[in-house]
Amino acid sequence: MKRRTYLILALCLSVLSSCGPRGRVIVGPVEILPTPLVGFIPECFDADSTLVRSGDSFTVLMNRLGLGASDAYALTQRCEGVFDVRKLRAGNPVQAYYETAPGGSRRLCYVVYAEDRVHSTVFQCADSLAVWRVEKPVEHRRRVTDVTINSSLWNDMIAAGGSPNLIMTLADIYQWSVNFFTLQKKDRFRMIYTESVCEGDVVGIDTVHFCLFNAAAGKEVAAVRFDTGEGGRSTYWDKGGESLKRMFLKAPLKYNRISSRFSYARKHPVTGKVKAHTAVDYAAPTGTPVHAIGDGTVMRIGWDAGGGGNRIRLKHARGYETSYMHLSKYAPGLKVGSHVSQGQLIGYVGATGTATGPHLDFRVFQNGKAIDPLSLNSPASEPLDKKYLERFNAIYDQYMAELNGN
Repeated sequence: MKRRTYLILALCLSVLSSCGPRGRVIVGPVEILPTPLVGFIPECFDADSTLVRSGDSFTVLMNRLGLGASDAYALTQRCEGVFDVRKLRAGNPVQAYYETAPGGSRRLCYVVYAEDRVHSTVFQCADSLAVWRVEKPVEHRRRVTDVTINSSLWNDMIAAGGSPNLIMTLADIYQWSVNFFTLQKKDRFRMIYTESVCEGDVVGIDTVHFCLFNAAAGKEVAAVRFDTGEGGRSTYWDKGGESLKRMFLKAPLKYNRISSRFSYARKHPVTGKVKAHTAVDYAAPTGTPVHAIGDGTVMRIGWDAGGGGNRIRLKHARGYETSYMHLSKYAPGLKVGSHVSQGQLIGYVGATGTATGPHLDFRVFQNGKAIDPLSLNSPASEPLDKKYLERFNAIYDQYMAELNGN
C-alpha cells in the first residue's frame, strides 16, 4: 500500500510539472497540491461525462469510450479481486479522461466509474493497464433531531434537517411498534444518531443510538440501542428493557399508502355491492415486495376463485393466520408447508383477480375470526435480562438528558 502511495505521488508530481496551464504550474513559490483522490491529475486531461446505459457490459462501455476490444478484455482480467464487472449499474456516472494530440486525435487514458457518492473505481487505460478503488473522505457527525409532523414525516424530517435515509432507518427500528402508514399530525420523533457526510451531503445513517416517539394520542415508544456485551448484536429496547421486537410486523410492505380500511359495510369499487371488507388495502406499484409479518407456515398458495387473484395464506402461532392477495407473483420456492420467517419476501404487489389497480389486500385472523390488521395487538418478545437493567436504565437517562439539552 505504501508503495502504491509513493507511486501515485510520483505520478502526480511528474504530471504536474509537464501538463501545462491545466496542471496549475506556478513560477516562483511552489504550490503544494494534495495527492488527488483518483491517483492522477484530472486537470491534465480533457474529460467527457456519460452514464452507464441499460444493457451495457464492461467491454461495451469501454469500447464506446474509445478503448480497443483486446485492451478492454485485458482490463477485465486486471479487475479480478478489485471490481466485479458484472455489477456495473445502469445510470451510474462515468468520467473518461483523454490526451489530445496536436492533430486533434484523442487517446483514452483513464476512466472513473462512480459506484455511489463515496466509492469509485479508476481504470488506467494507457501505457499500462491497471485498476484501483478510491474513496472520498467521510465525516461522521453525531446529531440530535426533533421532528413534529405537520404535513408528512418526509416533508417535516427534511425541514428539520434530517434525511430520507433517517426515515427508512426509523421505519426499520419501529417496524413492530409504530405503523408508519397511520402517523398523525402532531406525532413527534426525537432522536440521537450518527450520520455519514461526504462533501457536505448526508450519504448514510451510521447508527441511531436513541429515539423517542410520542404519538399525539398519548402513546410513547422509546428505542434504545443496547449491547449486552455477550457476543450478540445490539438491539433496540423500550423503556424498562421491553423488547421492541414483536411477534408480528406492523405492515407487510413499506412506504406506500392505505387505499381502503377494515369495514363490515364497504361499497365494492368494481361490483358496486355493499359488503364486508375485512382487510386493509395497501396501494403500491406492481412489483413492490411483500413480506411475511411473522414466522409461519404456508397454508395455501395459488389462485383465489373469490376474486383475490394470486394469494398466499400463512399460519402462525397462537391461532393467528394472515392472507396476502392480488399478488403479481410469488417469491421462488414457496409451496404449501414451506416455513417462512418474519420479514421474509413472499411475493410482489399486483392487480390479479378483481381489482381496479395494483394493491395488496392484507387480512389477519385470530382463531378463525377476522380482525382489523391496524389494531392487531402483537405479543411481545422476551424482555431484557434483569441483570442488565441497571446499566440500561443509566444509558436511557443519559440519552433523555441529551435530548432535553442537559
